[in-house]
Amino acid sequence: MTTTGEQRPLRASERLAPEVRERMPADFREAVDFHGHLCPGLTIGYRAALIAMERLGVKRGTDEDLVGIVETDACGIDAFQYLTGCTLGKGNLIYRDYGKQAFTLVRRADGRGVRVALRSDAFAPDPERTALKSRVMSGQASDEERQRFWQGHVERALELAEASVAEFGTVAEVTVELPPKAGAFDSVTCTVCGEAVMEPRARVRDGGFCCIPCSVRYGRGWEINV
Repeated sequence: MTTTGEQRPLRASERLAPEVRERMPADFREAVDFHGHLCPGLTIGYRAALIAMERLGVKRGTDEDLVGIVETDACGIDAFQYLTGCTLGKGNLIYRDYGKQAFTLVRRADGRGVRVALRSDAFAPDPERTALKSRVMSGQASDEERQRFWQGHVERALELAEASVAEFGTVAEVTVELPPKAGAFDSVTCTVCGEAVMEPRARVRDGGFCCIPCSVRYGRGWEINV
């Protein structure tokens, strides 16, 4: 918030070069503002969301009518949730820790979904860029090298945004059995730390309720439900 006479801080998209902004649709710029910067990772989620929404024939969800399933915890999730309206807080964004640039959008009414996965060869090998990235990330790059690297980063993001669907990724229709809508549960008090915890997430310790961080883990090396 700014007071009278103070200038509003520039949004992330406003810090981009004019020629870059001109190549970006309004919703892409808004996703950049939400995320904080433009990068190829954000572009992946942006394109995946657009492709899935078009194939499903839907617009941004207003509540829990759409469900998103993401298989990465990278930048693209921010664009995907911004465009689709699927968020962790509403309970209609499901995260699967697979380490894959794949995004699924499902229509809850009938379970019909579209999964969009980035092509493994979407980024052509570039030894020069790989070497430059190594220098930048190790702190050994010069100012000119850092500027060249980030300019290439932005250009790669724009190229990905403008690629055809076939060049971008694979698209498949899927039918997904979805979990129920987000529920509301009573809370119990952890007898160890004294904080409130959702009842279905509570554990038992010394005969009383406790939260997961305060619980005692027990196992003999073969259990999977820990």
